[in-house]
Amino acid sequence: MTADDRAAADKTAADKADRAATERAGGDSPAGPGAAAGPAWSWPDPQPLADLWPGAVGLGDWCQTMSRRHPARGPADRTAFDATLLVTGLSLSSDQVVPGDLYAALPGRHTHGARHVRAALAAGAVAVLTDPAGAALIGSVSVPVVVADQPRAVLAEWAARLAGRPAERLTMIGVTGTNGKTTTVALTAALLSGLGLPTATIGTLGVRWRGRPLAVGSTTITTPEAPQLQAGLARLLQDGCRAVALEASSHALDLRRVDAIRFAAVGLTNLGSDHLDYHLDQERYWAAKARLFEPERAGWAVINGDDPAAAALADGLKARGQPCWTVGRGAEADLRIAAVQALPGGGSRVRLQGVAGAQQFDLGLPGGHNVTDAALAVGLVRAAGLDPAPALDRLAAVTVPGRLQPVALPGEAPRVYVDFAHTPQAVAAVLAGLSGTDDAAGAGDRASAGRGGDSAAGRLIVVLGAGGDRDAAKRQPMGRAAAAGADVVIVTDDNPRWEDPAAIRRAVLDGAAQGRAEARPGSRSAQVEIIDGGERRHAIRAALAYAGPRDVVAVLGKGHETTQELAGRRAAFDDAAVIAQEWARLGGAAAL
Repeated sequence: MTADDRAAADKTAADKADRAATERAGGDSPAGPGAAAGPAWSWPDPQPLADLWPGAVGLGDWCQTMSRRHPARGPADRTAFDATLLVTGLSLSSDQVVPGDLYAALPGRHTHGARHVRAALAAGAVAVLTDPAGAALIGSVSVPVVVADQPRAVLAEWAARLAGRPAERLTMIGVTGTNGKTTTVALTAALLSGLGLPTATIGTLGVRWRGRPLAVGSTTITTPEAPQLQAGLARLLQDGCRAVALEASSHALDLRRVDAIRFAAVGLTNLGSDHLDYHLDQERYWAAKARLFEPERAGWAVINGDDPAAAALADGLKARGQPCWTVGRGAEADLRIAAVQALPGGGSRVRLQGVAGAQQFDLGLPGGHNVTDAALAVGLVRAAGLDPAPALDRLAAVTVPGRLQPVALPGEAPRVYVDFAHTPQAVAAVLAGLSGTDDAAGAGDRASAGRGGDSAAGRLIVVLGAGGDRDAAKRQPMGRAAAAGADVVIVTDDNPRWEDPAAIRRAVLDGAAQGRAEARPGSRSAQVEIIDGGERRHAIRAALAYAGPRDVVAVLGKGHETTQELAGRRAAFDDAAVIAQEWARLGGAAAL
């Protein structure tokens, strides 16, 4: 495919996405501005998003609210403004507008939503919300055009109002951070449910309620757009939900999707490096994360004090007088991880001391990073005004799809795990947890046996890649982290998208080679074996063929995901399923 062909294909796909869902400023996946949004939430009894709105709101009332709370330029003066006009729904997509909707015409990656206004009006939109650039594009239309300097802030407020402000009747807990959001949300939800609060989760795994996922369509979005989020909260409340644990992505915070929600408690897992293709630099990325902790959104803050950047944020909050607790292993932590004992099978027995009192619980998830996430969850529940103690036994049974998820194989098989780790920090944490080099000693009998050179312990073999058309700056650091934590590094593809897969692999391989070259002579890292595994199925097969029954194989990057994206096409690819298939093809072979 030539560069012109690729550009044309990309443009066609982008235009379709813009019409369908992306007349907005960005997405939660590293796709950044203009990434495709998921469809309206589909519940067990599917119904249009419009049916979830409990009523209608006068546009005049909305504009009065906007003028009080947000810099605005009011209705466009070229359009007659009927203050009694009723709006019965909100949509960011011209393809999803139903009669009575206000259409939010927002800037996107490839086009501005204002270019699709006429399609929205033809579908029944009764008003338009846009920014000054959008107003200039719209020209003369027959409906009111409300122009705001910060239309996303206005959209969040209006969505909450139209949905009846459901978050005010729910115990809302928000979690952000570079890694660990999904696990922390799952652990928090387990505690809340154990305390008798029917709890839903919203995040990378979609929407989960009453022990099962709700169909939300194919999407990489972590935090839904404000209209879908508020309508969904209203439906959850209607269905008996009383608490929600929500992942707040950096994109969602930057794009103001949760602006109209006041959280009982908010948590920060850590601050690393990710999504710089969208945020452009580390400072803006961290600033987006920090928006969750602004006083209008946060009740109590609970922050991982062992992470230097997160601890700096905690210091700032405390200096401003905001309620804030830190969680960590240091003596200064408000909720201290006082002791961790490895358990057979990979879990840990954890003892906490501090603001939540003296607590002890068993955690089934392996690894020191998961111990921290569990302590953070305990702190969040306590910060929300609840006593977590009666529900601590729930933590032993928590599993999270695609997060150190074991894959059971028959015969003389290695231990195999799949994990979503796709940043340098996450790769390092997962490998440390599996090898027993973190302070959780989270790999059971392997932890007591030692590392690498000890044949009784076996080897740690990692399969990983990096995404295409994404934050390229993390590729070499991911390779270095893999080389520092594993005995064998097999580099493969992970959603190359429009990039050359071999070029992406080369960057990861170069990082691994640099890490090996700079390692202390004679150390395990200086002896790490580095392999270009090529296509992902081939790499997984090679890892399984190479592994012995005492070895551990970690397949990183996809976790719960079930597709592989290449050159504009998505093919079914589930790491856990492929592992089982390739092991069967090998005939349950031992190491080669």
